[in-house]
Amino acid sequence: MLMKNLRKQFPAHKTQTYLNTAGIGLMSETVFDFKADKNLDLLTLGSGFMEKHATIYAEVREAVAELFAGNPQYIALLPNFSIGFNTLLEAVPQNASFLLLKQDYPSVNMPVEARNFTIDYVQIQENLEDAIYEAFQTKQPTVFAFSIVQYLNGIKLSQAFLKKLKSDFPDTLLLADGTQYCGTEVFDFENSRIDVLGVSAYKWLNAGLGTAFFMFKPEVENFFKPKMLGYGSNLGKYKEQRNSFIGKFEAGHLDATNIGSLLPAIDLIKQAGQENIQQYLEELSSKVKTALTDLDLLEKSVVKRKEHSTIFNIKGDDALFEKLTANNIICSQRGEGIRVGFHHYNTEEDLEKLLSVLQ
Repeated sequence: MLMKNLRKQFPAHKTQTYLNTAGIGLMSETVFDFKADKNLDLLTLGSGFMEKHATIYAEVREAVAELFAGNPQYIALLPNFSIGFNTLLEAVPQNASFLLLKQDYPSVNMPVEARNFTIDYVQIQENLEDAIYEAFQTKQPTVFAFSIVQYLNGIKLSQAFLKKLKSDFPDTLLLADGTQYCGTEVFDFENSRIDVLGVSAYKWLNAGLGTAFFMFKPEVENFFKPKMLGYGSNLGKYKEQRNSFIGKFEAGHLDATNIGSLLPAIDLIKQAGQENIQQYLEELSSKVKTALTDLDLLEKSVVKRKEHSTIFNIKGDDALFEKLTANNIICSQRGEGIRVGFHHYNTEEDLEKLLSVLQ
């Protein structure tokens, strides 16, 4: 019943079989109403808009901290992941070495590759964790930058593995992209061994475009020395001291309407219960994986893994993609196949519709 009530919030699924949350998440009626209300304030109040919503950024930090067990004093708000990640990389010593996953999300790998760091790679594969662990033993990287869930095929690194990795190699910093992960299962940043988590919230958190955040462990201040400063760096709750760490990620004005949309988006998750969403998605994802495996449509590296995310890459060419599109199934061509993703507003009926076209 909780999932059915949550599903009602997303009217776009009524006119299509929407399997493209990995591209962009649907907007809820609650988030839409929030945005409309804030835009009306801006329209009618002018500069009074800023005064009326002066506390909104602190409220968002506190909401993110509550949902993901973080410290609001170490949560930076941004328009997107890339701005935060590039700002972070500018704060890394030049002699640092990086470990990356080959074919990880371009917004993770490209900014690292654009700088003069020493870089080693691990190929995404069935035994990915073993390959990463071996690379840590032989390369001893300063930083491991990675997506928790791979955007191409949905391969997911478990929190248990990341905890072991950090426990065995405590000197390596873990920089995680949670864009394709956060919103799909319970996550406790404080008890995780991730040092920095960056998330664009317009996908699985359904907060709309122009909304992102970075969460930091306090200890990273000893390593990262960001230089970006501006009028916004020292303004507002949690940034009142000059040269605050998160202030160096928020140098300019933020869009209160976009950033603030995290509030209603998170509230919907809390109403449904992140534990309930996780259980629902695990069950649905298992059924998707079984059905697509039976049709021999998944790569072996995905089929043989015990745990998987909500994203799948189906073997298929342009003709199949056009057939899916013609049947009003919304998905994306990624890599050498067709990517589909199942979120809490998807159902077994959506899976059946997909299978009816694939068969």
